[in-house]
Amino acid sequence: MNKRKYEMTSRADAAARTADRIIDAMLARFATTPYENVRIEDVAADAGVTGQTLIRRFGSKAALMNATVARELARVAAAREEAAQASPTDTIHELIHHYERYGALILKTYSEAPLVAGLPALAARGRAFHVDWCRRAFPLDPSLSPTEKAVRTAQIIAICDATTWRILRFDGELDEAQTEQALAALLLPLLV
Repeated sequence: MNKRKYEMTSRADAAARTADRIIDAMLARFATTPYENVRIEDVAADAGVTGQTLIRRFGSKAALMNATVARELARVAAAREEAAQASPTDTIHELIHHYERYGALILKTYSEAPLVAGLPALAARGRAFHVDWCRRAFPLDPSLSPTEKAVRTAQIIAICDATTWRILRFDGELDEAQTEQALAALLLPLLV
């Protein structure tokens, strides 16, 4: 590789690493702070860059938030796709593990999405992915009537939702293993 091409690649790699640090910092701030109270200066300081660098790279706080959610949605989708290839019991296990990491953040993103330009569309994409994933991860008997399929599909989607995880885990005061058992008890009978 010639020197100029190597330098361009190195600069691009450094810019990508900087963008990842900024997104990581935004994710950490958003996880613990209402969106309206997240300050660009704080995110920049957490990422080890200036506010000017952050704005030059992302344009605005809303654009940074959208980039953060888009990156995490891609990561979530990849992990969930892998889990969908397993048995229903293993898929439930991975879903609970996923919600232990992302559940509260998903629910917070949905609740604050209206505050951020562009974020409602990303939230809708995440929701559409969840619905499609549930259909593929937990296929139903094709001999079921259309009505029974629709009812069971709705039940599966609701059972696998982050809100159900939160209700079981926190409102129901279950630990992770108990939450997994409760979700399996709700879901597995629908797959017969």
